[in-house]
Amino acid sequence: MLNLLFSVLGFLPLILGATWLVNGASAIAKRRNISNLVIGLTIVAFGTSSPELIVNILSAVSDNSGFSFGNVVGSNIINILIILGVSAIIYPMAVKSPTIWIEIPLCLLSALILLIIANDSFLDKTSASVISRTDGLILIAFFFVFMYYSWYAMKRDTEEHHIKVKEHSVGRSVLLVIVGMLLLAGGGQLIVHFAAKFAVDFGISDRIIGLTILSIGTSLPELSTSIVAALKKNVDISIGNIIGSNLFNTFLILGISSTIRPIPLEAGANLDLLVNIIATLLVFIFVFTRKGRMIDRMEGAIMVAIFAGYMYFVLS
Repeated sequence: MLNLLFSVLGFLPLILGATWLVNGASAIAKRRNISNLVIGLTIVAFGTSSPELIVNILSAVSDNSGFSFGNVVGSNIINILIILGVSAIIYPMAVKSPTIWIEIPLCLLSALILLIIANDSFLDKTSASVISRTDGLILIAFFFVFMYYSWYAMKRDTEEHHIKVKEHSVGRSVLLVIVGMLLLAGGGQLIVHFAAKFAVDFGISDRIIGLTILSIGTSLPELSTSIVAALKKNVDISIGNIIGSNLFNTFLILGISSTIRPIPLEAGANLDLLVNIIATLLVFIFVFTRKGRMIDRMEGAIMVAIFAGYMYFVLS
């Protein structure tokens, strides 16, 4: 159990490192008169996804590729069923931005693409299903298309983009970036190392560890951001944060992980992929099939209930 404790403690430096890295890099960018558009699209977006990225890279390097799969798919499921569900219970989520109307179908497409590339044994009649390096490069290519679309959409948006950037001296900003990167690396190493030992000691598969401990821990930044946005009734921020995070996870983080080391699918992985599709499809149905383009409190409760049932099935 000490292995589990040390693994969980690793999330403290991991998340603190991500926060300091974003603050330091944003302050440097602001001093160089880089626009809010660029800061939001690059530094902030990459920063909030950095916990998943670091954990997945270290998992791939240490040959715990099941962590990579479970972390990404688990984070995507938690983002929608728990974070978006809880946010909708706090305050109904009405979609106002036309950009999100495009990103929700794109998120559903990413979930379908992941199911396809992960089922070699079914589609190609091979002996095993693997997310290969070729699949990883395809996912990264989709990520660049998504980034181009985001850049184009935000450039056309007439609204001014307000990004809160704390002002720091150059020296302090550089120090925040360096220490943030060190904390990210150290925290990620703690998590992966002790989670792997915990899995071996208790005979738990890497997939289950990724779906539970890793995905819950790395989703904490999105959880805090979305709940604060829901409390402030900034519902576009909450939905946009979740959908954007899922696209980053699937296209960039899983793409990089499988490029470093191909990811063989463990038994039961298709259940996770199907739940990922169902969760994204629920958002699509709730938002696009009713007046007001919104997710209300009842629908948020349905999402949370589905997650509870899924977790019960997986863990039992």
